[in-house]
Amino acid sequence: MIVADKKPIEEIIECLKDHKNILVLGCNECVTVCEAGGKKEVGVLASALRMNARKEGKEVKIDELTLERQCDREYLDEIRDSIDQYDAVVSLACGVGVQFTAEQYHDKPIYPGVNTTFLGATEERGVWTERCQACGQCILATTGGICPVARCAKRLFNGPCGGSTTGKCEINAEVDCAWQLIVDRLKALERLDDYEKLCPLKDWSTDRAGGPRKVVREDVKQ
Repeated sequence: MIVADKKPIEEIIECLKDHKNILVLGCNECVTVCEAGGKKEVGVLASALRMNARKEGKEVKIDELTLERQCDREYLDEIRDSIDQYDAVVSLACGVGVQFTAEQYHDKPIYPGVNTTFLGATEERGVWTERCQACGQCILATTGGICPVARCAKRLFNGPCGGSTTGKCEINAEVDCAWQLIVDRLKALERLDDYEKLCPLKDWSTDRAGGPRKVVREDVKQ
């Protein structure tokens, strides 16, 4: 899932200082799971903004709404009839949702309420860790299901660097060396011979190096 973290309230207040009618818009998908932008967080942020307005003696209208998704026109259309009553929107969706909302309502300022961080997994309540960088050329089949692009600090493709020590990454002694994890996994699968095979150079054009990406499925297009 896409993992996000709440922006500092001071940053959001600064963005909204000149606005009087504000919609705090949540998303019911990934940011709800990572407890950064769902209905509960919308309520908390809206309350904090109201308290700040009272403290500064300002009259500000702040409404709350949570859509199923903000990366889908179908759900964004739900606010089409009401969007004109607001002069600003704080989106608690990921960066994709913020941009897509801004595209649909280009005459309204859409401010981000969270910082989008990575594609990750839930380790436990309140702990999320990166697992994927959406590089567009998945090699998990040859690395035992462990991604060196996302989990190796240097994104190495053919074994650990010289700084790896006792199975830990040189950048942080608390971070597992991705290639140690890969070797351990290949051993468990009795596929250690795969470790001896050199991975070819990666085609980074499928990554961000190739510019904004697009997927077109002719079989599902209407």
